[in-house]
Amino acid sequence: MTVRRVRPDDVPTVLRLVRELAAYEEAEHEALMTDEQLRTALFGETPALFGHVAEDADGEVAGFALWFLTFSTWRGTHGIHLEDLYVSPGHRGTGLGRELLRTLAQECTDRGFARLEWSVLDWNTPSIDFYRAAGAVPMDGWTVFRLTDDALTRFAAARR
Repeated sequence: MTVRRVRPDDVPTVLRLVRELAAYEEAEHEALMTDEQLRTALFGETPALFGHVAEDADGEVAGFALWFLTFSTWRGTHGIHLEDLYVSPGHRGTGLGRELLRTLAQECTDRGFARLEWSVLDWNTPSIDFYRAAGAVPMDGWTVFRLTDDALTRFAAARR
């Protein structure tokens, strides 16, 4: 198994895996990203998204992690927000997910970052168990808020 940075030729595979993840989370209708959007986000003039892929023993990309930088005003350093980590069902339990997560932890320690954070759906017990086994703790007392679609547009339009 190998974990490496995502390359431009991985984009179609990563996009397919993103759609698999959306189906797993019963949110296929929300997975609107295109090949070009992903390619630009990862490899455009000013990339703000980064990624790694996990290859199985045969060199097949079977998982990915997409992430971006955050900043902690309390710690005074950057961190990594893991947007998505996904391993295809046939490759789960092989260590690919653990190696993806460890790679991001190493990225943090190498760069002097203070945090590696992500969100997980409350019902996703297998992922919660996986993250707890890695030593991660839930941020009790914090609730994620999000503005999207019409609410985002309306709120922005009300700007003075």
